[in-house]
Amino acid sequence: MTRPVDIPAEARVRRITDQYLSECRDNGKRPSVLALAAKLSLSNTTFRRHFPELAKEVSTIRSSPSSPAGTEVRSSPYDILVARNAKLRRANRSLTENLHFAAAQIQRLALDNARLRGALEEATKVTRLPERRR
Repeated sequence: MTRPVDIPAEARVRRITDQYLSECRDNGKRPSVLALAAKLSLSNTTFRRHFPELAKEVSTIRSSPSSPAGTEVRSSPYDILVARNAKLRRANRSLTENLHFAAAQIQRLALDNARLRGALEEATKVTRLPERRR
């Protein structure tokens, strides 16, 4: 069981959130819920569970396009397409890695299964009959 986490007061969290958002605005960075949670010495999940409205606010600010001096900047269709392609490539790479990992696990399990079946047959003195062709 994990130890209970000391949850900071709402006013303190709001003050730190406002400071963090102003720092991000001044530095031209996009805020993240994970970084804010780290500033509060909380895990991302704990922060989102106890302060969902602040997490949503930071997520909204992060997802909105940043523009200098309040001017609205629109992404071109090409930029949107490039961003989508990059996201799909990352997802594809991750899925490919997971597929290779799963294949390696299946191979290991097949070898373990064969070894254990052999040990079982040896221990019970069972002889294996050759398989019939269909």
